[in-house]
Amino acid sequence: MNKDSKIYIAGHRGLVGSALVRNLQNRGFNNLVLKSRQELDLLDQIAVRDFFVKENPDYVFLAAAKVGGIAANSTYPANFIYENLQIQNNIIHNSHLNNVKKLLFLGSSCIYPKFAQQPIREEYLMTGELEPTNDAYATAKIAGIKMCQSYNRQHGTKFISVMPTNLYGPNDNFDLENSHVMPALIRKFHEAKINNKDSVEVWGTGLPKREFLHVDDLADACIHLMENHEDSDIVNIGTGEDVSIKELVEIIKKIVGFEGNIEWNTSKPDGTPRKLLNVEKLHNSGWKHKIDLEKGIRDTYRWYVDNI
Repeated sequence: MNKDSKIYIAGHRGLVGSALVRNLQNRGFNNLVLKSRQELDLLDQIAVRDFFVKENPDYVFLAAAKVGGIAANSTYPANFIYENLQIQNNIIHNSHLNNVKKLLFLGSSCIYPKFAQQPIREEYLMTGELEPTNDAYATAKIAGIKMCQSYNRQHGTKFISVMPTNLYGPNDNFDLENSHVMPALIRKFHEAKINNKDSVEVWGTGLPKREFLHVDDLADACIHLMENHEDSDIVNIGTGEDVSIKELVEIIKKIVGFEGNIEWNTSKPDGTPRKLLNVEKLHNSGWKHKIDLEKGIRDTYRWYVDNI
């Protein structure tokens, strides 16, 4: 990408999109196309078609998606499959029609099989059954990856797909009903602290293990791959390190400064037992994460207190 290349970031106000904007601007890219949901409804096929014809971007980062945690995925599966299919169909197809030089599509580590061998290699995709609590979201994301690969095969496009692990950082969704585990825990512990509560309830047993990547590291990896990865094979983006939910809870409790008890609600689902990515391919391409977990959580908590 040249510094004056026209770059469209779909979903620029979200967790990933806003990090991509920060990183690109810090690198001196100044020709960014940014549209809010009010300015461009990505579910609207005609509106997306007209946008691509008018703007004709050189590069596209497809970071727009409907995302959520276990509760949201279980409650609104129809929304998750419909909205994600619509968004990616509209953007990927119109990127082809308007000769976009390269597109990067964001998959997710949660679309790998529920009981995939650990750490998860890229070739394990579609080798087993999905986690039932988010199979609608996963099906849509798998379709997006296959769509990119199919357009490359039939039309010679350069559409690449990446598989980020669990993300966190500034501009995350801290809604208790619809958020992922990290922001939900940060909010729970913060509210318990300021309200002088004796305890905080946490879902599950605390035994599942998860890998967490700061979103600024993800953005850096995406730009690295946009400039260095050429083929249709998916690439995992993660740290290659994981922690148990119990360990995560203790870290957040300490950072927030909550001094009460933790109550584990074991009647609630744990989700996938373990989810750690094999990041050999990413490391071999010359990229490695820089932000360690405790520092990343401290920065995220500071952002939450200042902004939410």
